[in-house]
Amino acid sequence: MDTTKTITHVGLCAGYGGIELGLKRVLPTLRTVAYSEIEAYACANLVAKMEAGLLDPAPIWTDVKSFPYSFFRGKVDILSGGYPCQPFSAAGKRAGAADDRHLWPAIAYGIERMRPRICFFENVEGHITLGLREVLVDLEFLGYKTAWGVFSAHEVGAPHQRKRVFIMAYDKSQRIQRERPFRLEEPHPHGEPEISVCSGARTDWSDGTTEPVLVGMADGGADWVDRVHLLGNAVVPATAALAFTTLYEELSQDG
Repeated sequence: MDTTKTITHVGLCAGYGGIELGLKRVLPTLRTVAYSEIEAYACANLVAKMEAGLLDPAPIWTDVKSFPYSFFRGKVDILSGGYPCQPFSAAGKRAGAADDRHLWPAIAYGIERMRPRICFFENVEGHITLGLREVLVDLEFLGYKTAWGVFSAHEVGAPHQRKRVFIMAYDKSQRIQRERPFRLEEPHPHGEPEISVCSGARTDWSDGTTEPVLVGMADGGADWVDRVHLLGNAVVPATAALAFTTLYEELSQDG
């Protein structure tokens, strides 16, 4: 992966842009060319981040099933996504493929048509015992070499665990660069605007580590339920950055 050139990226199930922000930390030339996100509040937050210069401006599709994957064939270096966790989460019914929110088949369909060089996905820890094997088998069948691991927010300095499964898949027909093409930057000491929830003109900045600040919770803001829901599903960017660098190096060492 030549980091002197633009690295094109598409973000599915983007949420508040945590994976995108994490990738930008370690791949400064990353350029997101499209997003997919169904939740209206999350879409509004993505737009606010674009307007604030925190995310690349790009169109947002609201349905991964109708996303124009074929249009991007051969044009995308990295496809990422935090596909819905409800089918696998211990907090739910763990209905797996029987859950209406099970979107992995649609994403696998999209990978086959888009053929990104790298796939990078995130889900809850419960995915290990339900659904992960099928994802890895599908990726291998599609011609990708896979690696996965569990990474937590605590590892990057947060006071909570927030363990997540991250999966990386590299197209076997492509040559993986063995030299490390990135570096993991230290958190900014005065706060990171990347850990934020933007709501219209309001921006909630982080406390300088990895913890989002929820302005408006105590004062009964009208959108506080949406904000809590968005952050509850969010990926900590620093965790995504750590997962990406670790899994990339694992795949490059394996050849």
